[in-house]
Amino acid sequence: MTQHDRLLIIDFGSQVTQLIARRLRELNVYCEIHPYQAVDGAFLTEFAPKAVILSGGPCSVIDDGSPRPPESVFTLGVPVLGICYGQQVMMQMLGGLVERGEGTAEFGRAYVTPSATPLPLLDGWFLTDKEQVWMSHGDHVSKIAPGFEVFATSPNAPYAVVADPARNFFAVQFHPEVHHTPNGAKLYENFIRLAGFSGDW
Repeated sequence: MTQHDRLLIIDFGSQVTQLIARRLRELNVYCEIHPYQAVDGAFLTEFAPKAVILSGGPCSVIDDGSPRPPESVFTLGVPVLGICYGQQVMMQMLGGLVERGEGTAEFGRAYVTPSATPLPLLDGWFLTDKEQVWMSHGDHVSKIAPGFEVFATSPNAPYAVVADPARNFFAVQFHPEVHHTPNGAKLYENFIRLAGFSGDW
């Protein structure tokens, strides 16, 4: 049996997690969705993902007992992409700060603009001055984790795209998997290229 490169999607209850898997399968990447409760250190070791995506979800990372991935997801040495709730949980666990704020919730279409520093995750984006995305968040990141930089902003999301390129950690506040983010598939394509997937599935 051929052993395919495997990508793990840790699901925090987003209604669109299945769309993430669909985008990846369109790129010939073998991926599996597992609920966060089922993913612990032992599971990660056995599954041996080549990359991990942290999905969105309806919870607030500020609440006691809110969903978390295992700490070891950040010490596997593989690229990690956090989406929406996944971005917020990544920031919270790695030393950033997430807050509830008046006027920072965003639901629906938004436009992000790039910072001056290019990021390979965003190759093929910003061929015009801004990119349309789909936002759906109540809380917001108020302080990014050490080592991260900002690579794109929107009017209500100063940390729309953040990354720590040295560790291959990427986090976006919007949902690249939905069709309201027209160029979202390109972002997934860049992520799996950065992770070294050959598209062998």
